[in-house]
Amino acid sequence: MTVIIDGNKIAQDVRHSVRKEALNFKEKTGIVPGLAVILVGDDPASQVYVGRKSKACAEVGFLSREYKLPTVTSEAKLLSIISELNMDQAIHGILVQLPLPQHISTSKIISAIDPHKDVDGFHPYNVGGLVSGNPLFVPCTTRGIMELISRTGIELAGKEAVVVGRSNIVGKPMALLLLAQHATVTICHSRTKDLPAVTRRADVLIAAVGKAEMIKANMVKDGAVVIDVGMNRLENGKLVGDVAFNEVAPKSSYITPVPGGVGPMTIAMLMKNTLEATRLKG
Repeated sequence: MTVIIDGNKIAQDVRHSVRKEALNFKEKTGIVPGLAVILVGDDPASQVYVGRKSKACAEVGFLSREYKLPTVTSEAKLLSIISELNMDQAIHGILVQLPLPQHISTSKIISAIDPHKDVDGFHPYNVGGLVSGNPLFVPCTTRGIMELISRTGIELAGKEAVVVGRSNIVGKPMALLLLAQHATVTICHSRTKDLPAVTRRADVLIAAVGKAEMIKANMVKDGAVVIDVGMNRLENGKLVGDVAFNEVAPKSSYITPVPGGVGPMTIAMLMKNTLEATRLKG
């Protein structure tokens, strides 16, 4: 029987735990965790995400500060805001919503954030820490996936894990986290030869490629754990993942739905990372 992993429920449990811990921390130290989110431009998906992050902060009792900047904002202006936030004692986590407009260097902006406030886990310092097995912060989506796997009781040691997608945000950090749990890891991408043959080997299949319903039933081994990171909107407005859910689910032992799978965990882990950043400063 296929188990559908309820990301909404697990994320709610995480947020509840974070709220409790944050209240305890405030009682002991007087410090309230603070998160600053910067949005440059008017990308609709980014606006939705920023709204959800603000709502999550309110739910767990964090200070939330939003910076909504026009697309024409200069790189220098954005660097200046980050510099001020790095020094701001009330802000413990800084998140710059990606993607940024083309005239702004993403790598320069991420590198400007204090690594101790880099709750997205994208700063080179934290990426290096992830490679060596000792990061300050793990990227939120991949940390959320590991939490889903852990709380569902799925054992990774010795399993064959296949990650489809090699982005810096999901694919690469995902592979490192799976390796740290003693899985044997393969990363696939657009130039992988005979992709279905590789994905069919997977005991654990992570789809993070950004192509609607690309992973079909013939690409999945019977009894595989399937984690769908994709978030794609079809022409009819329906939200689907990278996995053709209806045909893949019957073959899977565990599968995440879209929506309601990995998505809610990303924001829950952002709250967890911000609390941990506050403790570092506290």
